[in-house]
Amino acid sequence: MSFALEVLISVLLFAGACFALVGSIGLARLQDFFMRLHGPTKATTLGVGGVIVGSIIFFSNQGQGLSLHELLIALFLFITAPVSAHIVGKAALHMQLACEERTRNVSWRDGKKNSD
Repeated sequence: MSFALEVLISVLLFAGACFALVGSIGLARLQDFFMRLHGPTKATTLGVGGVIVGSIIFFSNQGQGLSLHELLIALFLFITAPVSAHIVGKAALHMQLACEERTRNVSWRDGKKNSD
């Protein structure tokens, strides 16, 4: 394996790990449910995607050909994560979960813009 390919794989794995870490920290540290929903759906999806792309490049270079398993994992992840986040968000709105006033700068209860 060439040095440039090893560097590319390492960068993809490191970037994926950083995105997953930021998404996990966001899930733990943000204030309300609607803010916490962004951590696992946005950053962690990109993180796992980076790790999967690095894995595809690594195993394709090992002479085993393009791995269909990893492509299916990436496809399943990129389809299901936004859909599940949308469903969970709509359920939270339907249940009228409490949220921080600064989440959207608009109160969802009365539809009026909040003053800063």
